[in-house]
Amino acid sequence: MALDEDVRILSAVRLFQGFHEDQLRLLAFGAEKLLLSAGRDLFHEGSAADAAFVVVSGDIRLYRERGNERAEIGMAQHGALLGELALIAPTRWLMSAEVVSDARVMRLSRKQFRRMLEEYPDLAVLLHERITHDLQEMLQRIERLSPRFAG
Repeated sequence: MALDEDVRILSAVRLFQGFHEDQLRLLAFGAEKLLLSAGRDLFHEGSAADAAFVVVSGDIRLYRERGNERAEIGMAQHGALLGELALIAPTRWLMSAEVVSDARVMRLSRKQFRRMLEEYPDLAVLLHERITHDLQEMLQRIERLSPRFAG
């Protein structure tokens, strides 16, 4: 996969919108490119998450484990970002991910991402604003749903 193609893919990921091309190029250059066979697990619920993944191609099933059963949450496909919180803070995977069809992903490490934020403090401000906005939207959705669960 060519670096220009990686940059194009990253530029379409919502979290990275507003990054300059040289910043995206740096992110793409440092990303680990993985080819994953169908049936392989990408990560497991409860395990430490020290990186995020951008799905380049293929299908990845997201699920929660309930005893011996799997409760499917959804599918991640081209352009999806999995584990964005892991880029900025120590966390654990809240779900598991299984490769359904052969897939290519870019693994973005927290260490590399933090170095990038140190080098480009304007990105830290941009991400802070975006995360704050997303949290406010989520809280508003929860408030709208809360009457349904009031006893």
